[in-house]
Amino acid sequence: MRVFIFFLLFLTIPDCYAQKQSIDSLQIYQAVKGQLLTINQDDQQGRQLLDSISRKYGAKSNQVDSLWKAIHVADQVNLEKIKVIFRQYGWIGEDKVGVQASMTQFLVIQHSDVATQHQFLPIMRQAAKAKKADAGLLAMLEDRVALGERKMQIYGSQISLDPNGAYVMPLVDPDNVDKRRAEVGLGPLADYISRWHLKWDVNAYKAQLPELKKKHGIDN
Repeated sequence: MRVFIFFLLFLTIPDCYAQKQSIDSLQIYQAVKGQLLTINQDDQQGRQLLDSISRKYGAKSNQVDSLWKAIHVADQVNLEKIKVIFRQYGWIGEDKVGVQASMTQFLVIQHSDVATQHQFLPIMRQAAKAKKADAGLLAMLEDRVALGERKMQIYGSQISLDPNGAYVMPLVDPDNVDKRRAEVGLGPLADYISRWHLKWDVNAYKAQLPELKKKHGIDN
């Protein structure tokens, strides 16, 4: 009988241990989710005020300038928090913390400087490959880094605004952009740029491209 009891305990203890580990892991990710959602709120808070402040005081007003300075300070604080989370857990997928909290990692990185974006790009590539990060968001980061390094963007996600209106920033191989966008789950470029009341005319864009490359200091 003693042998049987010992054998029964041996079978049940690992199950209890695994269950406790699962509960502990759930509690950890719930705490991290709270941190990420707070960072998300801090990231968006100032940016959500930009439109109303610009309309009230003007896009080049002191008020808008002060708001941008506050946003940049918040961005730096958020970046340091994200770095700590990465060191502890790596890239956290939406299966652990939900869509919004997981996307916060991308938001903070895309709002950082080019050197930081370049540093985190391989991490996000691996996360997207492991289905922990959205491939469409990775495409946006790829475009940001390329343009920041004076190269042409790949997916056409980056739009610039100037006094003459909005335009698609320099884009490699415009003829096949929709094919590349589809590969990462993005819709046609024409639909995307319609948000800025733009129409996609690939031939007109190719004619304009040399001028756009010169404007952005792109040689290749």
